[in-house]
Amino acid sequence: MKHTTTLISTLLLASLAALHAADSKTAKPNVIFILADDMGYGDAGCYGQKLIQTPNIDRIAAEGVRFTQAYAGTTVCAPTRCALMTGQHIGHAAIRANRELPGEGQQPMPAGTFTVAHLFKNAGYTTAAFGKWGLGGVDSTGAPDKMGFDTFFGYNCQRLAHNYYPDHLWRNHQRVELDGKTYSHDLIASEALVWLRSHAQEPFFLYLPFTIPHANYEVPDLGPYTNAPWPEQQKKYAAMMTRMDTSIGQVMALLKELKLDAKTLVIFSSDQGADKPGLLKTFKSNGEFRGGKRSMYEGGLRVPMVARWPERIQPGTINNTQWAFYDFLPTMAALIGQQLPDKLQVDGHSILPALLNDQTMQRGFLYWELHEGPFIQALRMADWKAVRNGPGKPIELYDLSKDPAETHDLAADHTDIIQKIEGILKREHVPDPLWPDKSDKVKPKSSANP
Repeated sequence: MKHTTTLISTLLLASLAALHAADSKTAKPNVIFILADDMGYGDAGCYGQKLIQTPNIDRIAAEGVRFTQAYAGTTVCAPTRCALMTGQHIGHAAIRANRELPGEGQQPMPAGTFTVAHLFKNAGYTTAAFGKWGLGGVDSTGAPDKMGFDTFFGYNCQRLAHNYYPDHLWRNHQRVELDGKTYSHDLIASEALVWLRSHAQEPFFLYLPFTIPHANYEVPDLGPYTNAPWPEQQKKYAAMMTRMDTSIGQVMALLKELKLDAKTLVIFSSDQGADKPGLLKTFKSNGEFRGGKRSMYEGGLRVPMVARWPERIQPGTINNTQWAFYDFLPTMAALIGQQLPDKLQVDGHSILPALLNDQTMQRGFLYWELHEGPFIQALRMADWKAVRNGPGKPIELYDLSKDPAETHDLAADHTDIIQKIEGILKREHVPDPLWPDKSDKVKPKSSANP
């Protein structure tokens, strides 16, 4: 009898273990999306960086997937974040440039905008954002709490986020006074860790749009770069990058401590490419690519994108799928089994098979535009990349499979492809009176460098 009881107990424990394993595969996963600000494609070690230390970003890549052809929503802060939040490319999005408004804040997303945070809320998740918002002032239609976030802490206004020692930040609608001596990144990261610990027992979506490494370049100390043979700006940039990487490591360590590692998908990316000549020279911040922030070339659009989810993503995976920020919302919908609202216009597509199963997925095209000064556009269609640098300007055409640095314009040799691209550029851009198409019309008022 004792032997029989022991056998039954053993079988019961095995069954419970199997049920627990099955449940861990089907339970709602937590999602953390970490976004750097103005970090180039080549700034992390896993993308070839030799001078800046990014061990935790590199670890995400080593223990998960590294995408080689991931793209931002566009090449300045506010609209690229709008694409990430809404699943719309900039030809359809409500925010198409950085535009300052009186007081604090930028042009807000309109009332009723459906975001990825709303998607998670509909699925029973708690949601939070810590860092830089830039999509509508505290009392505007685009404030974080109106865009699906239960909790927000950080810079509501991206113009003020240039200063890493601010006199205040925001906790939802509450102004949090500071002494002007507190390094904002450290405070924001600390607040995120406190929130994460307090919400460990419920499914969550945590958005971490850090302000690093955006200028101004300010950091409490230069760390391992104190004696580096570089100009002061480069030392600060590297120190900021490594400081952000350390914060990412703290997030990863806390997930392990809370036993959330196996049920949490962590994604890291940047909102667009780097833009300072010194960085491009010393660090090759945008890798081999041409251009940077505010350009439609690969250096402005192509971004680092790594993701980790133990037991679900094969470690050390490298995936060449072409995808952009506006694919994030439909990908999350597929991940958590949520239907998108009826009549919601979404330009993105789910890339979940690429994320979890290492499938290389094919896209018809990727589209971008920007309205800062001249109205500019870009299109990627398989290996072809088209750039138009202003109304009436000729379309430039590059074969990225042979010329990733976009040095040889092949437009004159492929008039049939140019004609097809011309049609797509016209179709995908929906005019909006807030964002004039012509450079001789009223230009949006942009901040110096958000």
